[in-house]
This record gives sequence, C-alpha cells and structure tokens, in this order.
Amino acid sequence: MKLKFDSTLDYQQEAIAAVRDVFQGQTPKQALFTVAAIANEQMALGFGDESRQMTLGQGIGNRLMLDEEDLLNNIRAVQLRHGLPQSNSLPNHKLNLDIEMETGTGKTYVYLRTLLELNKAYGFTKFIIVVPSVAIKEGVQKTIEITRDHFRGLYSNVNYDAFVYDGKHIEKIRDFATSNDIQIMVMTINSFQNDLNLINRYNDKKFGESKPIDLVRETKPIVVIDEPQSTISTDAQVEAVESLNPLCTIRYSATPIRVENKLYRLNAVDSFAKKLVKGIEVESFAAQDDHNEAYLLLKSVNNKKSPITARVEMDVQNKRGVVQRKAVTVKQGDDLYEKSGGRDVYEGYIVKDIYCAEGSEYMDFTSCSDILHLGKAIGTVHDDEMKRQQMRATIEEHLNKELELNPKGIKVLSLFFIDRVANYREYDAEGNAVKGKYAKWFEEIYQDMIRRPKYHDLWHRLHNEDDEAELVHDGYFSADKGKKNEPGHWKDTSGSTAADDSTYNLIMKDKERLLSFDCKIRFIFSHSALREGWDNPNVFQICTLNETKSTIKKRQEIGRGLRLCVNQTGERQYDANLNILTVMANESYDEFASSLQKEYEEDGIRFRVLETANFANILVPVPAEDVATGTAGEETAYLGTEKAEMVMESLKEYGYVDDEGNIQESLKADIQQNKFVVAEELAPYKAQIQEICMQACRTVPIHKKRERREAVLNKEVFLSPEFKELWDSIKWKTTYRVDFSTEELLRRCRKQMALEMKIPSPKIIQTKADLTIGTGGVETKVVADRAVSTYGSSNFLPDIVAYLQNETNLTRRTIVELLTGTRQDEKGTWIPFDDYGNRLKDFQKNPQVFMENTAKILRSVMKSLIVDGIKYQRLGDSEYYCQELFESEELKGYLESNMLESTKSPYNYVVYDSENERQFAQSFEDNEDVYLYAKLPDWFKISTPLGSYNPDWAVMIDQNGEKKLYFVLETKGNIDTDALRKTESEKIQCGREHFAALGDKAEFMPVDNFTEFMHSI
Repeated sequence: MKLKFDSTLDYQQEAIAAVRDVFQGQTPKQALFTVAAIANEQMALGFGDESRQMTLGQGIGNRLMLDEEDLLNNIRAVQLRHGLPQSNSLPNHKLNLDIEMETGTGKTYVYLRTLLELNKAYGFTKFIIVVPSVAIKEGVQKTIEITRDHFRGLYSNVNYDAFVYDGKHIEKIRDFATSNDIQIMVMTINSFQNDLNLINRYNDKKFGESKPIDLVRETKPIVVIDEPQSTISTDAQVEAVESLNPLCTIRYSATPIRVENKLYRLNAVDSFAKKLVKGIEVESFAAQDDHNEAYLLLKSVNNKKSPITARVEMDVQNKRGVVQRKAVTVKQGDDLYEKSGGRDVYEGYIVKDIYCAEGSEYMDFTSCSDILHLGKAIGTVHDDEMKRQQMRATIEEHLNKELELNPKGIKVLSLFFIDRVANYREYDAEGNAVKGKYAKWFEEIYQDMIRRPKYHDLWHRLHNEDDEAELVHDGYFSADKGKKNEPGHWKDTSGSTAADDSTYNLIMKDKERLLSFDCKIRFIFSHSALREGWDNPNVFQICTLNETKSTIKKRQEIGRGLRLCVNQTGERQYDANLNILTVMANESYDEFASSLQKEYEEDGIRFRVLETANFANILVPVPAEDVATGTAGEETAYLGTEKAEMVMESLKEYGYVDDEGNIQESLKADIQQNKFVVAEELAPYKAQIQEICMQACRTVPIHKKRERREAVLNKEVFLSPEFKELWDSIKWKTTYRVDFSTEELLRRCRKQMALEMKIPSPKIIQTKADLTIGTGGVETKVVADRAVSTYGSSNFLPDIVAYLQNETNLTRRTIVELLTGTRQDEKGTWIPFDDYGNRLKDFQKNPQVFMENTAKILRSVMKSLIVDGIKYQRLGDSEYYCQELFESEELKGYLESNMLESTKSPYNYVVYDSENERQFAQSFEDNEDVYLYAKLPDWFKISTPLGSYNPDWAVMIDQNGEKKLYFVLETKGNIDTDALRKTESEKIQCGREHFAALGDKAEFMPVDNFTEFMHSI
C-alpha cells in the first residue's frame, strides 16, 4: 500500500509559486567553481616521507543574477497577491523567506516540490534541508522516499539525489558539490553547528587542505529550514546556518519566528475553515466536586531568589465556604492547612523541603511521608477510574468509526499518550517484559466491547481467536542500550534523546503498514517519542492517560492526527464528515479549548485581528484612464496599500477595531444584522471588505463531541413530488467543448504585451565587501551592493518558440505570429497585422524576463478565451445524479456551531460552512414563498476546464400557489465580478452555461443577498 499525492491542490500550488516567483527574471545558468579532488597520498614506508599530488575538478553551484532591488520587487508582488505585509528591505542584505503552513497540510511535500520547481524554472541544483531533531529528520526522509515516484511523474526529465547527511559517510559532501544532478541533502542542525562536527574539521585524506563545509559553502546552496522555531531558536544556530553560505534560506513552519519576508500564510484558522485538516471534537472527562481528600499537584519550583518557592495546585476553601481548585505559592515551613482555608484534609502537610535540581524536582512534608514530584499529583484516588473511562470511550468511538469507515476502505487508528512506560509494559523479577495495567485494562475493555451485538460483524471480520485482543495494540517506546547478553529495557524519555532514534525509525517504517487492513495493530501506545515528527493520516482518536492534565502541548497532541485520512489505495479522502479527530481529554471541554487557544496565541497566531495588508489585495476594476480604449472595466488590479490604510481607518472610526486592529464585538453584530458600514469613498468595495472582516472573526473550531449530530433524511420533503420535480430539473450531467479564435488570442495577447511588458536590461552589480582573515579562514561581509549600469543584448538566446510551446501547447506558427506581429499572405509573404510591432528586440534585451512575462500573458488570455468560448451539451437521458444518492449521504455537524434545524430541506438539519450560508439557510426556512430547498452535496459537480465546480443551493419558489420556479444559487459574499477571484468568476460562468444547456426549467443565479434575490423574481 502506497500513499498517493494530489499535484493539483490550489493552496499547495500557491505556496510553491510564492517562492518560485521571488526569482522571476533569473536566467537558468550553471555556475562553476573549483573543487580539490581527492589527494592521492603516497608514503615511503620506513622513512616517514610523504608526497601529495593534487588534481583539480569542476563542481557545480547555484548562482543568482538578480540584484536586491529585483528580488525585493518580486517579494512585494507576491506579498500583495496574498494579502501580507510588505517588506521594505532585505535585512543585512540576506535573502530569508518565510512560508507559514499549518501542521497536516503537506508542508514537507510543498518544500520538496518547490526545490524541484526552482530547478525547472531557474536551474538551481544545490539544496540543503536543515531540521531540528531526529524525529523531523526521519519524517523528511520518509516523505522523500514515498514521493519519489510521484515527483518523477511530474518532473520526468529530472534526476535528483536526496540523501540524509551522516558523518560516517562524509564523502557524500563531495558528491553533493560535484554532481550535475539536483542534490538535496537533509541535515540536523546539531550535525554542523559545532566546530567539533566532522563537517567543520580538516580531512586531509578525503578533502585535501579543505574542510568538507568549504565545498558546501562554494555551492551557495538554497537552504530550507524546517520548523525554524526549533531549528534556529538561538543565535548560535542562526550563525550555523549562515556558515553554509546560502544563496537564500526558505523557512517553513506552522509557528514561524524571526519572520523577515513572509510570502504565504496558511494558518490554523485558514486550514480548519478550508477543511484541509480534520475537524476537532473533544470528549471531556473531569472530576466534579471531588474534594474529599488532600489533593496536591506540584506545578513548578523557583530558586532564582531567596526563599525558594513552589507553585502547588490544591483545593482551597474561600470565605463563603466554597471549595475551589487553584494554584498557590508556598515556601519552606508553610502549613498547607492554613493555605487551604482551614480544610482538615490538609492537616500535617507542612512544607519541609523544596528541591530544585533539574530533572529531580520535588517537595516533601514534615508530618507525612508523601513526596510530591514535579508534574505529579497525590490525592487523586479516582484517577484510575477516570483513565478507564477515557479508555472505554476511546475504544467505543474507535469501533463505531470502524463500522462507518471500514466499508469505505479506511482503516481506523487510535493513539494513546501515556505518562509512564511501566504502566503499559513493565518487567518482572527475572527481567521479562510483562503487561502493565494499561495493557491489561485495554484488553479487558476491548474484549467486552467487541463482543457486543452492535459489533458482531466487525468481530467476525477481524477476529478468529479469543486472544486476538493482544494483537490489535502495541507500544512504541525508547529503550536503553542494554548490556552483554541482556536486552535493553523500555524507559521513559523526553522525546529528544539518542535512545529515541530507534523508536522514530521503527514507527516511520511502520507508517504505511499501519494503514493497511493486513496489519492488525489499530491502537498505538506511546510515551514522549511521538510528540513531534510523526503523524498518521488515519489517527481518528487521541487519548492522553496522565496522572494529571496532559503536560504535552495541545498542539503537539492534536498534530499527530490532523492530516486527512486515506483509503486502502492510498488516496486522500476530502469528505469533512469522515475527517473528525476525537480527543479524549481528562479535563473539561472549556479548559481544553481555552488551553489550545492560548497555545496558538503563544505560538504567534493572532485571532480576531485585522491589519492593512488584509485589504491590499482586494480586486478592483482598473480605471478607464489606465487602460487602452475599449477595455475599461474588463481589467482588474489590487486595491493597494494606500487605500487599504483608508479601510483600517474607517474600521477604527466606526469602532469595529481598536488601535491595534483587535476586532470588537460590534463588528460581528453589525455584519449579522446587515448594519455594517464603511466610509463613503470605500463604498464600491464594501462587500469585499465585509467578507474579509467576517473571515477574520473566525477562531479555531473546537467542538463538543456530545453536540455532534447526524443529519437524517426528512422523508416528508425527500419523497415529495415537488422535490422530485426540482431534482429532475437539475440532475443532468453535461459535457463541454471549447471554441476560440486564434486571431482573438493574438489580438488580446499583443495588446496586453504592449500595455504591460516593460523589459528591463540586465544590470552590472557593484558589490563592496570587507574581507577578514581569522582562525576560521577567509570571511567576507557585504557592505554595499548596487546596480551601476546596464548592458545591451544578450549573447545567449534560448529557444523561445520551444519554451512557449511547452508552456502553452500552442503551435510554432501561432507563437511566431505573436512575437513578430506578422503572418503569411497567400503568396507566402510575411506582412504585419497590427501596429504593435516586432517584440524580438525586447526578447534579445533580456531573454528570461521576456519569456516568463509572455508565457504569463498567454496563459491568462487563453484561460479567459476558453471560458468565453465554452459550450455545454447534456449527455442524453442516461447520465445524471440519482436522487437516491441523498440516502447514502452521511452528514454530521454540531449543534449551535454549524447545524440549523430544517423543515424544508431533504434532511432534518442543514450543515453549513460559513456565516453567509447560515443566513441564507435561515432565510429559506423563514420565507413562506420558499417551498423547499437543498444544499447541494459535494458529489454534485459540474466539469469545467478549471476543475470541478459545486454550486451551493437548489431552491423551489411557489408564489401564491400559482407558479413554481426553480433556481440553482451560488451564494457568495459578493457576486460582483470585479470582487471575485478570476477562477471563481470563470467557474460561475461555466455553471451558467451548464444549466442553460439543460433547458429553461431551472435558472442559475449568483446571489449575495436573499432579499434582493426574492425581489428579482
């Protein structure tokens, strides 16, 4: 079983293009440097005489031909496109780029493909991926392995060597430097940040008079930093990366730090809203009114000043006699009886000692034998019962998911994080491994649950023997090295020790095997080893079995199961109803949600905040005076920073945000009540501004499992003649063909080229640098870098016709006509056909920039012409979407979160995706002229040249019982063509043509206001 990858995901392509476009204008070219070949060492035995013969070879490196101004302009264009703050300079004249992508969205896939794309576009060949830990390294290595065939399919003529750096095979450094093929080297930061690392030491035998890192530096590699918040969290680590002499660094993280030039952002809120990761629900287990014994939890110790103190969580009685659990500060000699407000259960708990040695922190008492260790609790007499309930709920949820998902070819996995390895696997007096209490509980509960009648078919399909409960669970723990004739023992670790290496290696190799039905393991137990670096797409339940609330960060916890699930053929499943991650938390729902929200904020994600950059990329019509005659209103541009600042001032003026951009409650209230206002000069963009504000009001959606409901068929509506009539009017499938005129293509392209293409000449860059010679060798520091002159035509002219053919699939003849502005008459003479002239002088002036811009214009115009010339035709009477498909639809949602009770649709609930959809659904329910309606399922798709298109609603209007009207609605926040992204607008146009081909029974209408829709009919 192999995981499959989708190369067409929009958000991944956007992230890849964001980096690629920073180098627009770069001409692909190989740069050479001299590399000392291996020294042939000869020694005259017995005399101590040695002679060396050095040979010179050629190595291949990256070379950047753009100056700082070009790069900064490209960066700002990308940032504007994605609504991000604009960079004003390149700090320290270094090119550092940041990509923010949430865990589970394919970050590693994106940066690996980005490297191949940079090679394809510009010829760069030397790449280094720097990771913070063994866990991340193993994950990257696994992704390289499983994507190799996929990338070979995308980049068929490209050879690349991707390997993990290992000091034992340091000769690979020479291969990295000298190979003509793409080289991708994966390194941990610890492998080269220290002067004692082998890569930083002279190696006469293999590298002559050079250090291995010298060869790396000469290649000017493009360096990818994976998880920079861990990889370059210290100045020493930053300096280590700089010692690689990178052409640029590209930093990928869900929680970026040291941000300099952010090019793309896909944060947690965006990922959940776009359903790119699993939805999260919480089943909480918390003791209530359990204050009958002395409860204590040591949260922290502090010896930074005298006296030494500790923070202890305990049950405190207030002046009204109410007992509450809270943290208090104590020192040596404090009486916890007094601290508790005089509760008898704390009698005798007088602090004797607070011990602060790292790793052994504890507190003890004078009058009792209890020792309180850091992070541990005493007095939780019902703790085992709590854990058993968590385990029972996890197993039950798991089995229910198996009933639902196994028939779809999806294997279900559950993950348990445990506090101590010994609770799952311990050792007897003879040193033999035996089951701990968690393993025993699991098998006992599992045997009881699986034999219930509900799971009868599941039991017979999966089990043959009574003892197979042993085979469905396993643990992944780290072990010590052991001794001679004695194997190592499993032990508790932090997740970052050398002992964890084999654990990461094991579970990484098992990653795909765990997804197969052939592997019986479905429940995984782990200590700290899986905190980072490992996830599995089919983890649907996560349960933390701890003495107290989980000490693992919530983001780390849920990150192990956020990735969308796959079936037995390795295909990703995008149905949101299937992709639900259930967290079994030993705390209340409110506590879990609050802690997770706080962690996101600590990691730098700002919720409910607006900034100028959010509005700068609003699309607006180009003013008539800025375009050629006859095209006013046809072209669009970005709103820009100046007007975006006006938007922010307007929001502050009306009290929607404060001076820091924090959203106020009045903003959401006015949007919901249709009272949202903007300054008069911003009125043309009001709808776009409102849509952005609505999106900014979102937070990470954490649902209560107990509020989950499944929408069931409302048979009164579904079986009614009226619904059948409505469905019969829209259910038909179509095919399309495209006609467009080559003459029109040439006219539009050449006109756009004349208006937009300003080709700069290549520049001569003058660089001034300080040079110092020290113990580390010769080092340079750039102090000035500027363009001093330009120069004329290039001596190297690539095959532009072949390039444009490859980019557009147009014929050579059409491309020649485009470039020359001439075509052959009946006599074979080439004559001009417009006034824009021959563009080949611009091509000779700067070939790469000219080719890139021409290809971009061609693709844009071709896409518009394809949509303009599209014709749909119904596929007879045999191709259609059956009404019965509604019966197999599985719709799930959460009360008060994304479900609205319905009496007019085919289900008893409407599951909506946005506030805009909720408002429309409520309006359909309330309006007496709406007879019935349906939110069109995800499987109701219309084929278009731009990908599948799924309209929003089908509606039947009954006016006074006299006439029935059928409508298919696309409900955007704003349907103005200028406000929609180009692809959205073009898909809507395809939808209009599709339904027109079905006849006049149903009308397709884009609408953004329910009242205006009703008035229009």
